[in-house]
Amino acid sequence: MSRAVALIDGNSFYCSCERVFDPKLATRPVIVLSNNDGCAVARTAEAKALGIRMGEPYFKIRDLCADNRVAVFSSNYTLYGDMSARMNAIYREWAPEVEVYSIDESFLDLTGVPARDRVAYGRDLRATVRQWTGIPTCVGIGPTKTLAKLANHIAKKNPELDGVCDLTDPRERDRWLPRVEVGDVWGIGSASEAKLMALGIESAADLRDMPARLARQRMTVVGEKTVLELRGISCMDLEEVAPRRKGCAVTRSFGTPVTTLDGMLEAVSAYATRAGEKLRRHGLETAHMVVFMHTSPFNRRDPSHSASKTVNLPEASADTLDLIDAAKRGALAIFRDGFRYSKAGIIMDDLIVAGSAPRPLFDARDREKSARLMGALDAINDRFGRATLVPAATGIRKREWQTKFDRRSLRYTTRLDDLPRAKC
Repeated sequence: MSRAVALIDGNSFYCSCERVFDPKLATRPVIVLSNNDGCAVARTAEAKALGIRMGEPYFKIRDLCADNRVAVFSSNYTLYGDMSARMNAIYREWAPEVEVYSIDESFLDLTGVPARDRVAYGRDLRATVRQWTGIPTCVGIGPTKTLAKLANHIAKKNPELDGVCDLTDPRERDRWLPRVEVGDVWGIGSASEAKLMALGIESAADLRDMPARLARQRMTVVGEKTVLELRGISCMDLEEVAPRRKGCAVTRSFGTPVTTLDGMLEAVSAYATRAGEKLRRHGLETAHMVVFMHTSPFNRRDPSHSASKTVNLPEASADTLDLIDAAKRGALAIFRDGFRYSKAGIIMDDLIVAGSAPRPLFDARDREKSARLMGALDAINDRFGRATLVPAATGIRKREWQTKFDRRSLRYTTRLDDLPRAKC
């Protein structure tokens, strides 16, 4: 039986999550903003029709939103993450293999579904997800991941397909690929698109028919694989288990500019605390981190400053206290008085599996005690909510620097206090 891969994703996912819990939004334009309520990062079709572009700063469209009753929300990542988990639980009941590609996209193995039944299968899956979660989706099916992604794009753009497009049949590919612009093919960025257009390659069909060797010369091995995948030759397997992380970063724009050293030390300590949680969840450690901070590039009235510092840990660790110590040392080295810092963060590359790094010859550290302490910290926060218990270095007063979410909706699915209430 020929291979079949499906790509299913939530339509305007963040906005759809907001609509699930507020039926009054069903026909209103909706947008969701980035951290600090800065830019539009999700838009419904109604919002797009008003001319609101992806990434457009909110201050530029505030009046447009007010005049057209656009519902504007801050990002509610807790809600979106939980809704994503619920959708993937459904997918795992429908397919033997599922790769979670992003918060709103998953690849499913449909090889076992007969070819004549795949479109009906996709529509049944869409209906189930909509009934059980309230999220509208589209399904693209193909013999490769690139064609499945392309089929999903076609399903979104063509309402007559009823949300499902199947490109496993070569005749269907011949029908649809000439209609898709080459820049809409998965993996073709703006730079590659410009190179291809200069060669007269304007559609997905043109790219498919391009000599593979030429694609490799112009766009490296990635371009060659894209061409082969468009021909139905699979070059990418499903990854049921996500590959081990090679890096980890925690960066935030401040809700209010940070002007004091104490405020900056609190911020980087909070970021190090979050980084420690991530490392331990994935069973990883780091031996060094980069601490950075900078002023706003858009504020021309105040003096600007940008700096970073690489800090080495005595040994690889995922202990929050070790990471806080390193983050504070980095911040102390680069912070300067007289500046209004708008953003800071920590970046860790070359992560290693916990316990795999060589230990110092003369090692007086009590690792068992450290592991018990971090285990207790994680257990409490898992049970009662993130940041229930945090190191004092992250601040015990109101943190003015925290990212703003002034328009965030309730966390309906993860907090008892936020459960919707029905009145009669």
